[in-house]
Amino acid sequence: QVQLVESGGGLVQAGGSLRLSCAASGRTFSTYAMGWFRQVPGKEREFLAGVTWNTGTTSYAESVKGRFTISRNNALNTIYLQMNSLKPEDTATYYCAARRPGSWSTIDYWGQGTQVTVSS
Repeated sequence: QVQLVESGGGLVQAGGSLRLSCAASGRTFSTYAMGWFRQVPGKEREFLAGVTWNTGTTSYAESVKGRFTISRNNALNTIYLQMNSLKPEDTATYYCAARRPGSWSTIDYWGQGTQVTVSS
């Protein structure tokens, strides 16, 4: 059974930092890309950042480029999202995702989400 388990969310003041983790298990993800999305109530889920397991190639949404950094630890089957200079508008539920080669519009697996709240 495939599982993506996020951790690291919480409450932080504006300007602060958080690091989210996503531990993947249940299958071989070597050909997959892993990514982070976020969602606020009433809005669509938003792509933030992605990384490929095999080459480590990264991609970012313009809204977080320069503030958020995605990374991976292949040995631990874990990806991370380092979030710096957080703003109140970053408040959302953050989701880990895995997809086969293709586009971020088609996701094969989702995590359960972790809440990030940024206070002003």
